[in-house]
Amino acid sequence: MNYQTPDQLQAIILDWAGTVVDFGSFAPTQIFVEAFAEFGVEVSLAEARGPMGMGKWDHIRTLCNEPQIAERYRAAFGRLPTDEDVTALYERFMPLQIEKIAVHSALIPGALETITALRKTGLKVGSCSGYPAVVMEKVVQLAERNGYVADHVVATDEVPNGRPHPAQALANVIALGISDVAACVKVDDTWPGILEGRSAGMWTVALTCSGNALGLTYEQFRALPEEKLAQERARIGQMFEPSRPHYLIDTINDLPAVLEDINARLKRGETPQGA
Repeated sequence: MNYQTPDQLQAIILDWAGTVVDFGSFAPTQIFVEAFAEFGVEVSLAEARGPMGMGKWDHIRTLCNEPQIAERYRAAFGRLPTDEDVTALYERFMPLQIEKIAVHSALIPGALETITALRKTGLKVGSCSGYPAVVMEKVVQLAERNGYVADHVVATDEVPNGRPHPAQALANVIALGISDVAACVKVDDTWPGILEGRSAGMWTVALTCSGNALGLTYEQFRALPEEKLAQERARIGQMFEPSRPHYLIDTINDLPAVLEDINARLKRGETPQGA
């Protein structure tokens, strides 16, 4: 039996914060700042955003590896942060995150309507996040109250390796019964999430304006002058370039046109691995 490339998409695998909920991805970033502050170590919002998309323990470890943050930690504690220190920060981060996740739980404007329309075309909706399961449980509950329910959810601690490894995306493929990874599209606002999709052999779509990269509220985004917005798109495009997303769009609401294009490419025999 010969291998045949799929000729139509079967599923979209969506990130959560900055993709479907929490325009600007404020819930995780602000809590990193607060958790470090409780240990007497200053971390700016911009610094906290750097490794966004990773699992949260790995995110904290990466922050602690930044020379300027490591030096602040050394000034406060007389030593560089160890893995045990990272775990202590993580254990403080978690209850703060669970406590405040509802503050930034609103659906991104238009996302529910867009996803509903895509479902009507026969697409399944998988999802994954850098949040661990205990946080995802609350995120999912809050989203359900607002009308959004994914067909499957995979938290970062439910697989052996989180992003940028492909395990979460591939867990969705298995759970949703997808026949070929080339029939899937990974949509994310972070470079680890795009690398996850790339490593899983999927089409990838990076969001430039609704998530971590721009880091603005919806109102601030809408108020940006066109010239400034163009500059930000160019900056963010350069930031994503090493992870090689197949497409760059502002928000999930621009996704339908991209999926039409991918379906046309699949019918021509193109694959995400070759693009």
